[in-house]
Amino acid sequence: MIDLSILSGPRNVKPSQLPGSISRGAVFPLPGCKPVEFLEKQAYTSFDGKKAAAPLQHLHGTTTLGFVYQGGVLIAVDSRSTRGAFVGSQEVKKIINISPSIVGTMAGGAADCQFWESNLAVQCRLMQLREREEVSVAAASKLLANTLYKYRSMGLSVGTMIAGWDKLGPALFYVDNEGRRLKGNVFSVGSGSTYAYGILDRGYRYDLTKEEAIELGRRAIYHATHRDAGSGGIVNCVTIDEAGAEWHDPVDCYDLHYGSPEAPVDAGQSVLANPAE
Repeated sequence: MIDLSILSGPRNVKPSQLPGSISRGAVFPLPGCKPVEFLEKQAYTSFDGKKAAAPLQHLHGTTTLGFVYQGGVLIAVDSRSTRGAFVGSQEVKKIINISPSIVGTMAGGAADCQFWESNLAVQCRLMQLREREEVSVAAASKLLANTLYKYRSMGLSVGTMIAGWDKLGPALFYVDNEGRRLKGNVFSVGSGSTYAYGILDRGYRYDLTKEEAIELGRRAIYHATHRDAGSGGIVNCVTIDEAGAEWHDPVDCYDLHYGSPEAPVDAGQSVLANPAE
């Protein structure tokens, strides 16, 4: 019978305290560090083993956008996950399926967004079974807003767009952790949204084709990732029309930068472009 008593013991266990055959192998004590304590107290460590001055910050970085066009609604997002200056991942999926014709985006706390939008998907499915018809985009966004309003003082961090197609056509809503709910044709959420709006304000119009909408969304996300350190990775796009949600090929921001004729000019290049002039 295997002795599992070690699992209920202290975290830091010396090799001599390990039972049976485990002590004969190459072992080392695991650090007794709780994830929450690490995020709240642990400072950056330099290469010489000394603590740096700046601890991990409770700052979030991302860029998400959505807009309504004549053929439906487009959602475009980056894929970088950050905490202050720390880049945790470059492959985060920031578009969450709510129903076959409704999606939500992630901006803010990844855990909060993922949990409550997954919860929204369950609520929408139950409503569909009860009412025997597809849930509208307005109803889905209202369900999420009502839920978040109940928890508005609990420290949640959610800034999401609920987008989709229903019997009234394309629709786009913004919902945040305070329970605010806004309907609009163009939204951008996240630390890079200012830069994304600069591209959208110039290129957006309602009569865009699907191909033009995809190109505009990718270009807006790319320009945001170029200027915002909290955004980056891969650009993911989805369009929702009467046929449902259609996912498009992800494109790396690196490829967009070196393959785009409209790549932003670096600050040094703009200053030293032509000293003779």
